[in-house]
Amino acid sequence: MRTFMISRMTRYLQILRLPFRLFHGCNRLPSSQIISYYDSVNRCEKELPKYFNFASDVLDEWMQLEKDGRRPANPAFWWVNDEGEEVKWSFEELGFLSRKTANILSEACGLQRGDKVLAVLPRVPEWWLLSIACIRTGIVFIPGTCQLTVKDILYRLQASKAKCIITNDTLAPAVESILPGCQFLKAKLIVAKGRRDGWLNLKELFAVTSADHKCIKTRNEDPMLIYFTSGSTGPPKMVLQSHSSYGIGFATSSRHWMNLTPSDIMWNTSDTGWVKAAWSSIFAPWISGSCVFVHSMPQFKPTVIAKTLSRYPITTFCTVPTAYRMLVQHDVSSYRFMTLKHCLSGGEPLNPEVMKKWKIQTGLDIYEGYGQTETVTICANMKGMKIKPGSLGKAVPPYDVRIIDDHGTVLPEGEEGNIAIQVQPARPFCMFSEYLDNPEKTAACMTGNFYVTGDRGIMDEEGYVWFVGRSDDIINSSGYRIGPFEVESALIQHPAVSESAVVSSPDPIRGEVVKAFIVLAPAFISHDPEKLTHDLQQHVKKVTAPYKYPRKVEFVQTLPKTATGKVQRKILRNKEWGRG
Repeated sequence: MRTFMISRMTRYLQILRLPFRLFHGCNRLPSSQIISYYDSVNRCEKELPKYFNFASDVLDEWMQLEKDGRRPANPAFWWVNDEGEEVKWSFEELGFLSRKTANILSEACGLQRGDKVLAVLPRVPEWWLLSIACIRTGIVFIPGTCQLTVKDILYRLQASKAKCIITNDTLAPAVESILPGCQFLKAKLIVAKGRRDGWLNLKELFAVTSADHKCIKTRNEDPMLIYFTSGSTGPPKMVLQSHSSYGIGFATSSRHWMNLTPSDIMWNTSDTGWVKAAWSSIFAPWISGSCVFVHSMPQFKPTVIAKTLSRYPITTFCTVPTAYRMLVQHDVSSYRFMTLKHCLSGGEPLNPEVMKKWKIQTGLDIYEGYGQTETVTICANMKGMKIKPGSLGKAVPPYDVRIIDDHGTVLPEGEEGNIAIQVQPARPFCMFSEYLDNPEKTAACMTGNFYVTGDRGIMDEEGYVWFVGRSDDIINSSGYRIGPFEVESALIQHPAVSESAVVSSPDPIRGEVVKAFIVLAPAFISHDPEKLTHDLQQHVKKVTAPYKYPRKVEFVQTLPKTATGKVQRKILRNKEWGRG
């Protein structure tokens, strides 16, 4: 029997868990203990296994423990929808089906180790099988939200050089319309009940494909996942994560932020296209042997959330602050969440007032966490810690989080600066490998000995980090990261727009929304502003993903610019937020 999880993995996790015995019940570690701890982590990182594969070294080990009767009878995966359909898989069934899927990718699709696959699917069980199958075969998995437009899909296929796309019958026509521009694409796999000309059908292939598959041996630093993340300038970047960065990197937050055990059932509401789905619907729960619960939920509805938490034995719930705001406005005090014991939030700042109302209505605290596509959990309010409403919590090991100035100098407690992670002399293993094919952007996020998150914050005397704002221009609306460049590029395609600048604007429900300041072309200055606003919003929805459209529009004569002609979004953003 493989000994990885009961020897090297156990030893590794023991070192990662060390600081929680020290953090618990005290305000801040003495400097000698901090130095000793990080020395231990650095030594341990040098001893990371040369080879690691989440499917064989974690999922298959839980399968064996399940067979041996050493894991609770919980399913490994539990999917439901509004029509009453239900899918439950044990770890053994998950292994059997994912090995079938791995053979489909290798044989029918003709994919090899290192090839890239773009998967644009809603919350369907097949998405989980495909993600695991890619890990088993060494194929690089690229998730995408179903809200992507034709233009978005084309860009991702071209930039990644993906050899296969996987989607459903709703998006298949969009893919077919851009095939002439996809020279690297070799296979198209559809998740649908019926056949479609020119597409391989996953459900049909299941019936004729063997489950006899040997998991490929992957090095811990081999590429595993790519996520496209928006930037304030230029098109989305490709964030490359390795087999160990996510496969092992979520061990600490799984145990100490999410508080997961093999007896838990975790429901994370994230869209499959967003990185939080990888965090909280694959790696963190399964590394602890927990059950991943999924509701298909095409649209967010507070009543569906509340009824689901009441009906199913969910113990751990994770959603974005916007969802919590909607839930407390709906008032969930009349519902009884009999098994729910731990609530998590991430993706955007959580309003303290929402935390207070949720506590009144449910009796439960919300434990906020903070991280990025490029990292695992950076800071969190971990189980057993004192919660400071509005705070991101403390640094999550193995990260050494500091507040620095623009030159890389660590700032004193209470002083605002850049939230950063120390990466020298030893870079934490649980960080992204690079922005693929973009060495300039990769280098730009480093300052001195630190990786700079692009967010501003303050660290108090107890080591809690407080979020101030984004130092770049990224808009974070309901957990969706939106780059102004993408929205401005869409707006400029409309004949009415001469110039535009897009910034965040405060919103009581979504936290912040997209606002566009627009200089009109002369021929449109006399047009009705309300009708023009509606036309521009509809235009953006058609040109790019609908969630990016500007919910607020203001027509202006000029935009503030630097001497070199660069638009000063910061001035507009400060105006919106009432800052000097």
